[in-house]
Amino acid sequence: MPLQLNMPKLWRMVIKKASILALVVCLFLVLLSPGLIQAQGELTILDSSVQAEFPARLNFNLSAESDANITDIRLCYTVDRASFAQVTSEVYIKFAPSTTVDVGWTWDMRKTGGLPPGSGMEYWWTIEDAEGDKVETAPVQVQFEDTRYSWHSLTEGKVTIYWYEGEKSFAQELMAAAQQALARLTKDTGAYLEKPAKLYTYADVRDLQGAMIHPREWTGGAAFTRYGIIAIGIAPGSLDWGKRAIAHELTHLVIHQMTLNPYNEMPTWLDEGLAMHTEGPLEPEYIAFINKAIAEGSLISVRSLSSPFSAYAEQSILSYAQSYSLVDFLIDNYGQGKMLELLNTFREGSGYDAALEKVYGFDMDGLDALWRAHVTTPVQPPAEAGIHSAPTGLLAALATGLIPGSGLLIGSWAWRQGW
Repeated sequence: MPLQLNMPKLWRMVIKKASILALVVCLFLVLLSPGLIQAQGELTILDSSVQAEFPARLNFNLSAESDANITDIRLCYTVDRASFAQVTSEVYIKFAPSTTVDVGWTWDMRKTGGLPPGSGMEYWWTIEDAEGDKVETAPVQVQFEDTRYSWHSLTEGKVTIYWYEGEKSFAQELMAAAQQALARLTKDTGAYLEKPAKLYTYADVRDLQGAMIHPREWTGGAAFTRYGIIAIGIAPGSLDWGKRAIAHELTHLVIHQMTLNPYNEMPTWLDEGLAMHTEGPLEPEYIAFINKAIAEGSLISVRSLSSPFSAYAEQSILSYAQSYSLVDFLIDNYGQGKMLELLNTFREGSGYDAALEKVYGFDMDGLDALWRAHVTTPVQPPAEAGIHSAPTGLLAALATGLIPGSGLLIGSWAWRQGW
């Protein structure tokens, strides 16, 4: 019987096999394509790392290889702090081009200024070889911690306290003081903590200064306002002082968060006056300095107090005392709402005179005249009390409401605002 061929079926089989063969060939060609080979990693990152040596340096290291000479390596990083724009720093690494490289770069903070404990940053590398292949590593987060101590932490609301010496009750008392200070500040000014705050509590000044780059011998604490971090030396036996100091520095954080702008800063008298006002009543030493200045006619003008305070002890104490008094005068006579409006006006970048005129209707010279009239008006006590007239109306008010500027205890403690 003659062989009968099913031609349609045969052709279908041939076409099917040809299609499979074509697919295999296409896949093979794709696997061999130069573009994919490069994507698979001819330019390869072998290792990337960073080692911290708190507080002095960060050491970055990279190893990479390629079929062609590696010709360009850059380290990019950003620091986690309040800013007006995203700022990326880029370091060009010097090295001899090669197919295999091991490079490093050290951020020496003894030359640039340091970072506070608990601050954060992010870094990545970009690498390019002679054939134009380029690789960018994924960003890596780094926390710059003071690893000399085993820290405990306590968090309430937006405040976290870190400490390593003392019982939990020590931190709880500091936390209670911090929360009371924030509540008092809001009541007086309407200001509040917008972002989290970290408080690193060192057991003494020596430990604190070991966490800083080139500290002055009288440095007792620092507020790094753009980082939301405070570093302070408080021994468990110095709780009373520590509570006042925390109130002072927390106020700086809050006020700087609320008024940060790229155009202007607050006048010093307002910044320090609010911090002292949040602490509580003014100590007799400061009241005595105001008394003396009034008697001698040596009060400092508001315009002068808008600049950084004098380094001389007596002038500095008087500057802090007057700053408290100016803030107390504005809050008592014009209320919380006006003070909040003043802070918001400074946030807009307003100048000192313009801000005061907008909110209160007078400039710095007008404030100076009104305040001087207030503090130099004698207060007549009740006749039956058998007490001589108080030297100033100010002191009658301050006796129940002013406090020492822990912000500056001349000779042993000082505060500085972090950048």
